[in-house]
Amino acid sequence: MSREIIKIFDTTLRDGEQSPGASMNTEEKIQIAIQLEKLGVDIIEAGFAAASPGDFDAISRIAQRVTNSTICSLARAMDRDIKAAGDAIARAKMKRIHTFIATSSIHMEHKLKMTPDEVIKRAVRAVSYAREFVDDVEFSCEDAGRSDIGFLKEISDAVIVAGATTINLPDTVGFRLPHEIGAMVREMSEYTKNRAIISVHNHNDLGLGVANSLEAVMNGARQVECTINGLGERAGNAALEEIVMALKTRGDIFSNFKTNINTKEIYPSSRLIANITGIEPQPNKAIVGKNAFAHESGIHQDGMLKNRETYEIIRPADIGLDITDTLVLGKLSGRAAFKDKLKKLGFKLEDEALNSSFKRFKLLADKKKDIYDDDLRALVTNEMTKATQIFELVSLQLMDCSNGVPSAAICIRKEGKERVDASIGDGTMDAIFKTIDRISGYEGRLMDYRVTSVSKGKDALANVTVKVAFNDNEPAIIGHGLNIDTM
Repeated sequence: MSREIIKIFDTTLRDGEQSPGASMNTEEKIQIAIQLEKLGVDIIEAGFAAASPGDFDAISRIAQRVTNSTICSLARAMDRDIKAAGDAIARAKMKRIHTFIATSSIHMEHKLKMTPDEVIKRAVRAVSYAREFVDDVEFSCEDAGRSDIGFLKEISDAVIVAGATTINLPDTVGFRLPHEIGAMVREMSEYTKNRAIISVHNHNDLGLGVANSLEAVMNGARQVECTINGLGERAGNAALEEIVMALKTRGDIFSNFKTNINTKEIYPSSRLIANITGIEPQPNKAIVGKNAFAHESGIHQDGMLKNRETYEIIRPADIGLDITDTLVLGKLSGRAAFKDKLKKLGFKLEDEALNSSFKRFKLLADKKKDIYDDDLRALVTNEMTKATQIFELVSLQLMDCSNGVPSAAICIRKEGKERVDASIGDGTMDAIFKTIDRISGYEGRLMDYRVTSVSKGKDALANVTVKVAFNDNEPAIIGHGLNIDTM
């Protein structure tokens, strides 16, 4: 018996980027999109073209690079948004415009200040205009979870006639319980029949994003919108890796369904997102957390030694995690071995990037005895996204003692020219940032500073994420650094 395909609509680059501290530059977004294509995502929501020139550029460049996934841009139900979306995805092999307007009473009354009839007219106009750019139009009823079912049917009828091929029913604020989502999806699926695909977009405010998505599939949804690592607004979105692995692992329940996801690319995708955004999944996060396959209890360890299936329902290899392959390269390893290992990890670098990464690997290998896969992933990800680097830290000298004044002497290179300065501060970090402000000419306000260990061991590579704001009118800038020396 043939199984129905559940389309996976990944919105990591759009909704995921709305996570506080998760903004990404264009080069980083391109690398993520390429990985999502490798993962087998059906639709990549590459961004919100009208939001900024940077978003437009990123979507446009992704549209030219990705060929096996549909490239989608979000657009409000406004002509200028839709035109920006259409222009941004124009060169994509497969393209979609995703337009939306709120349909709940609370949103229509307080946010839109529009009547239901006005909302329907706006929605129809948006879909009709989007069809001038693409054949594949998705319409979202924002806050469908709190919308009247009668109105959802009425507006769905109207936009389907106008040309919408997918109707998305988002639980925008994560309010609904699984049985409520199931009932809504079942009624809407039966009502629309074969006229449009029913999609769901569940948020995780009550920790039910994945449960709601799975219940929706059981009741007629054939597209699920989700993000890697569950990134997204507030408490995040339904996590792609959890949905996909639930469908696969519980084949007894979901025997009629399958996805196009290559599950062996789940872990590499998770690590790439974590390295770029600086947001690590919680250690006990399902599927991709650091402890997801760790067993400390004596009883559990005994069972694992006898048969892994006693306490593991998923094999690490199923998600692309080889926990037996630890020490892989060292300082005596050559360029060919390095290139081959990167290929196994899913990286395909041009000669210049490969040479630069290899040099950094050699420098790391001189300082670090064991080089792990996560070290290489972090190193190469950092190297691939250096194209947007403006300032480069050349050297840093610190003095911090209990009886002295913390100070920092720093050399920074910009456009081939080096500048050196020094400063004192209330602490080591304060001294560093004051010095950087003086050299760069930018006075920033430190918003966030995080240090995480890339792998394990006392000589572990440190991944430092710094978020700095320069004024209240522009988004904060996020920087990443990798070194054995945390400072």
